[in-house]
Amino acid sequence: MKYLLLAYTPADTWDAATADTPTPEALAAFAVYQTFQDELIASGEFVSTEGLGHPAVSVTVTRTATGVVATDGPFAELKEVLASFAVIDVASQERAVDIVSRIVDLLGEPIEIRPIMGADFAA
Repeated sequence: MKYLLLAYTPADTWDAATADTPTPEALAAFAVYQTFQDELIASGEFVSTEGLGHPAVSVTVTRTATGVVATDGPFAELKEVLASFAVIDVASQERAVDIVSRIVDLLGEPIEIRPIMGADFAA
């Protein structure tokens, strides 16, 4: 079963002015995460992962009474922002929780686990 892992970080720790330059803390966190990624690749449970750009450079598209509108920036004032995502393919939700628990224990930031509604979702 495939699971989407959504990693969040506090919005106030991510400075839009320096979003293009990783901090030493971000580089250290990436090194820790890379260890888990390598482990998942070796076990065959890794599908993909990507970091996301700063919310300040995002665009939100909404439908209004006058039509569809694209607006610069995030849709709402955020306390936490989605910083990255990963897709894993594991035998069970318990295995997904085991993997994510180890990452959260080391990095300290929350990760949401969502099942991907693929062909095996209804199985």
